[in-house]
Amino acid sequence: MAASANLNVMMKAARRAGRGLVKDFGEVENLQVSSKGPGDFVSRADRRAEEVIREMLMEARPSYGFLGEEGGPVDGEDPTRRWIVDPLDGTTNFLHGLPHWAVSIALEHKGQIVSGVVYDPAKDELFWAEKGQGAWMNDRRLRVSGRRRMIEGIFATGIPFAGKRTLPASLSDLARLMPECAGVRRWGAAALDLAYVAAGRYDGYWERELNAWDIAAGLLIVQEAGGYVEAVRKGDDPIGSGTILCANPEIFEGFAGVIRARDA
Repeated sequence: MAASANLNVMMKAARRAGRGLVKDFGEVENLQVSSKGPGDFVSRADRRAEEVIREMLMEARPSYGFLGEEGGPVDGEDPTRRWIVDPLDGTTNFLHGLPHWAVSIALEHKGQIVSGVVYDPAKDELFWAEKGQGAWMNDRRLRVSGRRRMIEGIFATGIPFAGKRTLPASLSDLARLMPECAGVRRWGAAALDLAYVAAGRYDGYWERELNAWDIAAGLLIVQEAGGYVEAVRKGDDPIGSGTILCANPEIFEGFAGVIRARDA
């Protein structure tokens, strides 16, 4: 499928930032790292990647707003559109030499995500979607898995680290879910967890205490691949609440029932 002009800009920015990150990843032991808090690190590579993306996006669309992980929000002349960017999702993996991290770029229009790109430079997998146009990985159309039984499904999540307040809730989730499924994975990159649901690699994913840039692109990719996406608390907005729960349509209700049982 031919991508729109905006999506082409997003893809080019993700790939260019990815090339720089791959170079830094090869020298990860030499990176200058500063701490933003317990278990939450930011590297020089992270900041540089955001600068590359910001420059490319703002040059192409100077009137759009910009929300990135490393810099503060920038209001645009056009209040209806903004870029939402995570230049390096999976920073902890990156800093430990684990090749599972991604660049995430979304475009929001009037409060709705209309375009999304998640790029995994280590594997050269580019996941992308536009609202109403389907989801793709490189040049292959994506569909969520067709599994109908939770006991056959693999699910992904993020287990809170350090002092995060949702650790008890997550452990409770796992205690309820593990007996009902084939396994749970914790790979440490929310954007790729969502992309993998879209690709049918995972059957579902949930997590709490997320930021807009963690999930904005990925949630659209899941939706355009045929998946269901909601907040953990039914009726909330995923981006607004910082929580997400998604799965293929066949098992969504059962999966959501298990995760939401704690709050029932």
